[in-house]
Amino acid sequence: MRADSPGPQHEWLDADAGPVVRPYTLTGGRVRPPVDGFDLLAFVLATPDAEPAGTPGLQPEHRRLIELARRPKAVADLAADLDLAVGVVRVLLGDLLAHGFVAVHRPPATAYLPDDNILKAVVSGLRAL
Repeated sequence: MRADSPGPQHEWLDADAGPVVRPYTLTGGRVRPPVDGFDLLAFVLATPDAEPAGTPGLQPEHRRLIELARRPKAVADLAADLDLAVGVVRVLLGDLLAHGFVAVHRPPATAYLPDDNILKAVVSGLRAL
């Protein structure tokens, strides 16, 4: 082995892309969470007694999600903070939800949508300006 060649610890690194690990390896090949899908705007909050130490099958990313969710945080923000795809974060959050380590608070559904006639009136008024 040459002195300037990368050693074994560098085989999985790429200067531009970072670690070469497929996202689905973090989820065990799963692409859907074990529970209902998470809205991007849903807030995740770690339960007060969430201590994943010693729980089999949890990855370091699971533990990091719990740390980040000690304060309410949106699913999209968690994905950005971990620099992972949203789909991967949803699967990981599904695992945590199934173990009772996090609670998910979905945003309220829009109860009232404006009538088409109101929108047409607004457009007409804007055109009149």
